[in-house]
Amino acid sequence: MAQGRWWSGSRAWSAQWWWVVIAVVGLGLAAWINSPLVARWFGGERQVARLAGTPPFRAGQRVLLLAPHPDDETLCCGGTVQQARAAGAEVFIAWMTAGDGFEFDAALTEHVLVPRPHNMRALGQTRAGEAERAAAVLGVPADHTFMLGYPDGGLFRLFTTNYATPFTAPRTQASRVYVTGALTPGHAFTGRNLETDLRRVLDRVQPDVVLAPAPQDFHADHHTLSYIALRLMGERQQEDRLRFWVVHGGVEWPLPKGLHPTLGLTLPPRAARLPWQKVALTPEQEQVKLSAVNTYQTQTRVMGRFMRAFVRENELLSPAPLPEHPTPAEETTPPGEVGPEDSGFGVLQP
Repeated sequence: MAQGRWWSGSRAWSAQWWWVVIAVVGLGLAAWINSPLVARWFGGERQVARLAGTPPFRAGQRVLLLAPHPDDETLCCGGTVQQARAAGAEVFIAWMTAGDGFEFDAALTEHVLVPRPHNMRALGQTRAGEAERAAAVLGVPADHTFMLGYPDGGLFRLFTTNYATPFTAPRTQASRVYVTGALTPGHAFTGRNLETDLRRVLDRVQPDVVLAPAPQDFHADHHTLSYIALRLMGERQQEDRLRFWVVHGGVEWPLPKGLHPTLGLTLPPRAARLPWQKVALTPEQEQVKLSAVNTYQTQTRVMGRFMRAFVRENELLSPAPLPEHPTPAEETTPPGEVGPEDSGFGVLQP
């Protein structure tokens, strides 16, 4: 009997120590991903410091920024937009979706435990309004913006199985563009309609430079938009006008989390071999970018540390969608159908 009590007590003591170990490891990881020393020691700041700068913008140029969701334009290119405008270029922004697929965000915004389709559509309307305000902070007027309003998390389906057949978004239960102020209200959710709308934007803007997601971006909406941009610009024989960026560049990238404006934005692990160029930002441009990020209150209340981690001394653009000498894996990696923006904190949002 005594031996049984000893064995039971020993197991309980062992279990308690396991919880201590788990807690220590968890706290250590939390400190690790939020410490500026991570970027200084392991983040590749020296590698970024050696990068060439992007070619300067010129007066009269027309720059089109393609964003899968509201806030992507600010995270990737908030400083780039400011520099283009300061040089006398005209900047236009087109959002493919209204970001209406993030259920946890809708629960907080709509003050409901289980968001219904009408709550998700209300979130889309709210985020579309935030997008216009963020663009204004960056100096882009409303008449230079386009909301296409296709389903968040559904671009890969539109690109493939629903190219001609209308898609019903599972969270909003919408099958047509419903967002107020959209480019083509009532357009059915098909890939053909999305491409038609994007062609209309290209025809109207006639861009000299197009800023688009890179194919290596992990989020399915992002790399799907990359393929569409490559195809449409290829039709025009203007692929050389594309410049590529990444927001979802690997687990926990960028590190450290939170606001660290004196650190550089390091290369995204998923796309580290692209021929990156850097856009060096001034402290004033970083502050404006931060103000634009903070405009997205629906998002920053959930993932503010992830979003503010993009306010750094530089942004990154690649003039090519693949490395100069791609490996077979880099040439043939198929797209993945990763769900909408609530599929993993700090990885798939926004």
